[in-house]
Amino acid sequence: MKHLLTLLLASLATAAHGAPEAALLQPRVQFVDAALPPGQAEASALAARRYATFWDNGDAALARAALAPGFTDRTLPPGREQGLPGALAASRLVRAAVPDMRAEIEQLIVSGDRAVVHLRFSGHFTGSINGVQGTGQAVEFRATDIYRIADGRIADNWHIEDNLAFLRQLGVIKE
Repeated sequence: MKHLLTLLLASLATAAHGAPEAALLQPRVQFVDAALPPGQAEASALAARRYATFWDNGDAALARAALAPGFTDRTLPPGREQGLPGALAASRLVRAAVPDMRAEIEQLIVSGDRAVVHLRFSGHFTGSINGVQGTGQAVEFRATDIYRIADGRIADNWHIEDNLAFLRQLGVIKE
């Protein structure tokens, strides 16, 4: 009975806070400001890894665990809804075009109340976007995000993606 209760509690914790830490993406390189209290550095890195893993696998529970209730996208693209709903919609749009999209954390830098993440995305365009149907061509692009972390969650995000390379590879924009 005690073992069953332990498993149930672990399952509830995972559901409430996203994947267990071991299942999250690991950065290839991580730099952490040595002046930060260990708990703050770990919480910032955990929020960044949860959000990167959301982009890797599309698990909305990870986005909910990573983003603060008042999350603000400070570089919101035209037409995208603010906050968590906008992030979830963006993920669905990209995954409709590239269902096997994967993300890797090239670098993670944690300093003060900020985390900077440099991501590499890859996959195959087998879906469709803007009326263009994929033929299975390989897609690869990069993105860099700057997060402001508050209470262990991402409160603000400034980001830039190589959307031009992405859309050219999809054939949506001609070279």
